Formats: sequence, structure tokens, C-alpha cells
Amino acid sequence: MPHQLHVVLIEPEIPNNTGSIGRLCLATQSTLHLVEPLGFEINDTQLKRAGLDYWQHLDVVRHPSLDAFFASIPKGVPLAFFSKKAKPLYSEHRYQPGSYLIFGKETKGLSEALIRQYSGQAFRIPLYDSRVRSLNLSNAVSIVVYEAIRQLGS
Repeated sequence: MPHQLHVVLIEPEIPNNTGSIGRLCLATQSTLHLVEPLGFEINDTQLKRAGLDYWQHLDVVRHPSLDAFFASIPKGVPLAFFSKKAKPLYSEHRYQPGSYLIFGKETKGLSEALIRQYSGQAFRIPLYDSRVRSLNLSNAVSIVVYEAIRQLGS
């Protein structure tokens, strides 16, 4: 895999988003990590529709909990967390090959505790209109993955 990126979805709730993110991961040769509980079944029709017939080719890893996810990754790997509550911009982060790009669930994002624990590694995508609370998860993941690829060289 050219960039060796890992996209991590913590407790995703909407199958269409996860399907679209799965397609993005396959297109960019990134690994998709799904941290349970999931708000849907992997065989969900909506997931398959969004992921089309690509899901079977995707490098996807399921983790039964957040603790299990953290226990499974090598020590010292580059981690980046994305939240509208963070201060630095996603574009200010220097991505590295093998980076884990971590996103929270659609309705609540990342927990305050996680953002506090990793405050030096938390970034946001700017929103320029206060009427918009957040971006769609699949859009946010796309923005970050392609910024990482841009920095790492296509």
C-alpha cells in the first residue's frame, strides 16, 4: 500500500457513510478499522449499496471495543484524531505513512475524554457558517485522507 493509511471509525452509526468510506479506503488502498458497537450489520443493504460491489475487496478490521483497538496497534504509530472541538486545522498536521486517522460516531463525534487524552493530536476541519454543526462523516474522512495523500505525495 503506497501510503499505508488507516481510517478508524469509532462506533459508526450510518451504514451509507461506512459504505462510502469503505469505497474511499479501497480507492486509496487504506485499511478501514471499525470499532464496535456498530449501528448496523455489515451485511446491511444500505452499506452494500454505498460500498457497491467493492466491500469484498476492502481491507477491513473489526475491533470489539476502543480498548481492543488501542491494544491491537503497534506502540508509537502516528495517531491523528478529528473533531470539531479541536483547535488546530487538519491541514496543519504533518501526516506520515502508516498514520491512523481516527473519527467518532456521526451523532456525537469523539468523546471529550479521548480528545483531552490526545489533545496534541486532535485536529478539526473548519466550518465557515455557524448554521452548520458538522460535516457528513464520509465527507470529513475524504477531506482528511486526501490531504494526507497530498502531503505524502501521490
